[in-house]
Amino acid sequence: MKYKNAQDVLPDSLLKELQKYVSGETLYVPNAESKKPWGASSGARSYYRERNAQIRQKHRQGSTIEQLAEEFSLSTDSIRKILY
Repeated sequence: MKYKNAQDVLPDSLLKELQKYVSGETLYVPNAESKKPWGASSGARSYYRERNAQIRQKHRQGSTIEQLAEEFSLSTDSIRKILY
């Protein structure tokens, strides 16, 4: 992250207004672009969506929660959360 001096980049009127709230402190200004949902960039979201669909399908086909937990290396509680 690159730091810039607010005095170098902001107009005086805006700088004076900001100083009322955060004078002498570091302030983070987030990017103006819209934030992507969790896992959208890395592909994790689609991976877990597909995995969970497989778990539901196998359960409908008769696999037990214990079998699914073993196959997918998850706890039985995690499998229940996915199913219900």
